[in-house]
Amino acid sequence: MIEIRHANERGHAEHGWLSSRHTFSFANYYDPQQIGFSDLLVINDDRVAPGRGFGKHPHRDMEIFSYVLEGALEHKDSMGTGSVIVPGDVQVMSAGTGVAHSEYNPSASERVHFLQIWIAPSVKGATPRYQQQHFSADEKRGKLRLVLSPEGTEGSLQLRQDARVYAGLFNGAEQASVDLDADRYAYVHVARGAVTVNGVRLAEGDGARIRNERTLSFSGGDDAEVLVFDLRNNEVSELWS
Repeated sequence: MIEIRHANERGHAEHGWLSSRHTFSFANYYDPQQIGFSDLLVINDDRVAPGRGFGKHPHRDMEIFSYVLEGALEHKDSMGTGSVIVPGDVQVMSAGTGVAHSEYNPSASERVHFLQIWIAPSVKGATPRYQQQHFSADEKRGKLRLVLSPEGTEGSLQLRQDARVYAGLFNGAEQASVDLDADRYAYVHVARGAVTVNGVRLAEGDGARIRNERTLSFSGGDDAEVLVFDLRNNEVSELWS
């Protein structure tokens, strides 16, 4: 079963320097029907003006990752990490016992467009850590590249949860599929472009809750960039509910 969450149904926040679309309830946007899905709690589609960003603020007990689509994002945190994230990079901050960070657009002229995603961890009180890795377009072109997993398999980054995240690029005749175990859920987010998933057409910003499907097949891409989340079979994480 595929349940579509259309882009224009998302929450919307405009702050002048920040334009944000919220797939799930976040900050001042609350929808009791959209409080995450399994351990996936937040997908914020953020566009940040030049020279602006999120000032230093704390988190704990959350797996937070950023996926840049356009521009660059400068990260600093209380662990002493400093980096700049560009398209193709995946950044994961495991907040654990607590970490403070800032995310800033260092450009004087170009906005940054990125996804901020939160996944509930399987354990509380872990040691904070930071990971970052570049996954080239060739690795994702016409395929689903594993970028996050519990074990860090296939060169992916490690996630403190029984969840796996794939990234893919699809255009024209390119096709790929991913198999799911019988007891798994999945969520698909179209970051840009359009693509067909199991015969269902999804456009930019659309998402889909997926239950009782053993294979997800992607085809008919129109400059599509997608993220696929392989999740535990539960509606909302017990750490969040």
